[in-house]
Amino acid sequence: MPKHICPWWVGYFLMNPLRRFAHNPRKTLGAYVSPGMTVLELGPGRGFFTIDLARLVGPTGRIIAVDIQPRMLKAVERRASKEGLLERVELRLGGNDASWAEGLTGKVDFALAFFVMHEVPDVPGYCRLIKNALVGGGRLFVAEPKMHVSACDYAGTVEAARQAGFEIVGHPKVRRGRATVFRKN
Repeated sequence: MPKHICPWWVGYFLMNPLRRFAHNPRKTLGAYVSPGMTVLELGPGRGFFTIDLARLVGPTGRIIAVDIQPRMLKAVERRASKEGLLERVELRLGGNDASWAEGLTGKVDFALAFFVMHEVPDVPGYCRLIKNALVGGGRLFVAEPKMHVSACDYAGTVEAARQAGFEIVGHPKVRRGRATVFRKN
């Protein structure tokens, strides 16, 4: 089991407008996401990144938001609907199995796992599912919070991604976190 699952109510704190100064979605992800892309967002919480991602992919793109908590997905749905972006967002309930990844093989251009891998019970298995979902050359952006994830544990996540067949292509700066961008070989 994961060491820590973010309770649904913490999602309200993660939506704090001041967070945009530390983790501005467009600034953080704009270099990786473009119109028409299919983006897999793992653990969107209440949708801090989702809405901006939906704008970045444009009307021909798609966001697939996967969360283990139905309340989080409902919040994403409400926010996307309010912004007129719901047709670009597909919501999937995740769990301890691979059902969330059904039908995604080779269809995802970019995957985002922002401050979420420490909640995954089987990181190597999750990395393999993400890799299978990505197109050839697709990117995976992993970021973890320094306050929850030690350098040693983060190194384990990076190694799990490498063992799944990813190569490291960058280490973007993420405030109060560690981050790595991988490419599917």
